[in-house]
Amino acid sequence: MSCSVAATELSLLGTAAHVTGWLCIEHPGAWGHDVIGDEVLGPEITAELAARTTAAKVRPTLIRRPGRNEFTGTRTVLLVSSRPEGSWCERFEITDLRQLLDIDLHLVDGPPPGIGARVDEPLVLVCAHGKRDQCCARLGRPIAATLGAAHPDRVWEASHTGGHRFAPAVVLLPSGLTYGRVDADAAEAMLAAADTGAVSLTGLRGRSCYDPIGQLAEVAVRERFPALPADALVVEPDSSHTADPTLAGAAVVTHRDGRRWRVTARTVPAPPRKASCGGAPKPATYLETAAVEELSVQAHR
Repeated sequence: MSCSVAATELSLLGTAAHVTGWLCIEHPGAWGHDVIGDEVLGPEITAELAARTTAAKVRPTLIRRPGRNEFTGTRTVLLVSSRPEGSWCERFEITDLRQLLDIDLHLVDGPPPGIGARVDEPLVLVCAHGKRDQCCARLGRPIAATLGAAHPDRVWEASHTGGHRFAPAVVLLPSGLTYGRVDADAAEAMLAAADTGAVSLTGLRGRSCYDPIGQLAEVAVRERFPALPADALVVEPDSSHTADPTLAGAAVVTHRDGRRWRVTARTVPAPPRKASCGGAPKPATYLETAAVEELSVQAHR
């Protein structure tokens, strides 16, 4: 049984990788198990790039066009900031991987730096990292091919994005909205919603800029108000319920019009299952919404 089949009944809520900055590097050739650790970008820069991405808290990600592509000598690079407010993506090209070391990765913590062309349309990463898990290749590549045929230059196959047991796994950039178990129709609806500043809820795992509790909290509010624009909500941690042993945590979700909700979550145990196709079964848990409490309205943001 594949890991994605074994995880079918597990909730998607709060399962997005916690990422606020991305460095996406086009690499049309084969990928190893690890983006950096396997030195697929070559030994000359691998160690230094690994140190710099770690220091800047940026996720290095390999990308390639859907289908078979010959390497032309020029690589597309995406530098992306995924934050609750002010997310951005810039795109540029390099001809030498050592040019990656010229980038100040800490720039993802600020406004768009202008080192590349601003990308205003949402981009799509579809995990197709077969060396990491066979579900990503088997389920992700067809989604990337179908969506890429309809939206050229906006769809990329990507290395491990986190949560291959939820394949096909998809990330929208620069928002960081992360999806799982999407089919072709759901992927098209996801991108269509993003193009209008909305959020598709089908398969939504969470927004990468938040921790698991924050991700769940945002989705819980959106499920009650599905027409909310993508930029309508901001989530902040809430520690007032940490003394309750039955709860995993809580967060406060604030609408830009001043409305607020406290969302509490609990951890639910599940039978052991493998988290990856090549692994042994392990104890499993998932998050679920315990309560959504409306709070007093704050002054307008």
